[in-house]
Amino acid sequence: MLKDKGKRRWVKSYLRKHFHILGCTVVLSFSLGYFWRPDVLVMTPWFVPIVWEGTYNLEILNEQFQQRNITVGLTVFAIKKYVVFLKTFLETAEMYFMVGHKVNYYIFTDRPQEVPKVEFKEERNVVVLQVQNYPRWEEISMRRMEMINHFSQKQFINEVDYLVCADVDMRFNDLVGVEILSNLFGTLHPGFYTAERQSFTYERRPASQAYVPPDKGDFYYAGGLFGGTVKEVYKLTKKCHEAIMVDKDNGIEAIWQEESHLNKYFVYHKPTKILSPEYLWDDSLGRPQILRKRRFLAVPKDHDAIKNK
Repeated sequence: MLKDKGKRRWVKSYLRKHFHILGCTVVLSFSLGYFWRPDVLVMTPWFVPIVWEGTYNLEILNEQFQQRNITVGLTVFAIKKYVVFLKTFLETAEMYFMVGHKVNYYIFTDRPQEVPKVEFKEERNVVVLQVQNYPRWEEISMRRMEMINHFSQKQFINEVDYLVCADVDMRFNDLVGVEILSNLFGTLHPGFYTAERQSFTYERRPASQAYVPPDKGDFYYAGGLFGGTVKEVYKLTKKCHEAIMVDKDNGIEAIWQEESHLNKYFVYHKPTKILSPEYLWDDSLGRPQILRKRRFLAVPKDHDAIKNK
């Protein structure tokens, strides 16, 4: 299953016009441990990597990040009954997430007493952040931006170098390492990575702060996995939270809550790295050959039994 042909033609045309710059970018990418894979699009029109299995050398990248002695923060929200997903999330993260690097797991929850006991490796710690819940799951979802923004300035900036913001109703299924780290990264939505722009479910009502015009946008990003340096995540979450509050004051809720605002932000603030759908997949969509790995997988669940309870 290859990238949409129309999108490929547009990208190739763009790259031909900027061939000299592309050549320099390719050389730089090789030096940083990234390289080509012929069956997928591996670089955006603004010359940043799209990360697929087979497009990077993890040994080189691990060495580079180990020399910098980085710590990665992983934020996850376990509000109301979503706390039931924490044990699997944390146990699989210990197996596959940032192996060999320092990690702080930041767990936002209204039920700290229900956070499971998990055995963690050396220099990997859990930090429980007690927060309130809200009656509607949509409100909880949107408030994530506010909470990440608040703690980025108050705490995270002093404790970690990068933040990875993930959904809790997921499990790690393969290695997710430093190849994902960059100033600002997003993940291609598994339902839209082969789609054309007009099919993206951006917020299309001009009255919303999440509005994206029909002629704007490069990709559709998933709200379940994004991140970057603490500074860049702070800026992203601040902008999204402020926009959400303006919408709320105007009696508007974006079609996909914080994901809609995230996509609006990425339209005008391009990510410096993009993760392929390998990094956020749902097996209900099948297992296309283009995916050599399924690294972060949705956990099957009864949505009605979990939401708002």
